[in-house]
Amino acid sequence: MLKITLTIEGMMCPKCEARVSKAIETAFSVKEVKSSHEKCRTEILCEDAIAEDALRAVIPEGFTMTGYKCEKHKKFLFF
Repeated sequence: MLKITLTIEGMMCPKCEARVSKAIETAFSVKEVKSSHEKCRTEILCEDAIAEDALRAVIPEGFTMTGYKCEKHKKFLFF
């Protein structure tokens, strides 16, 4: 299991979080996606790595992905 952490600028409310999460869930096979506008962060739990460029391409207009980190994950997602 992998955890991909993205830094996303431009999220200002729960509706923005939902928009970013939905775009990722629709484009890729993922276990879970959690976004936080307060932390400017989206965390993705998945079996296979997703390339940074592929993620950047699906982030909705109005939001900017400024960071990417992929690591092995053993626990559940918590903010």
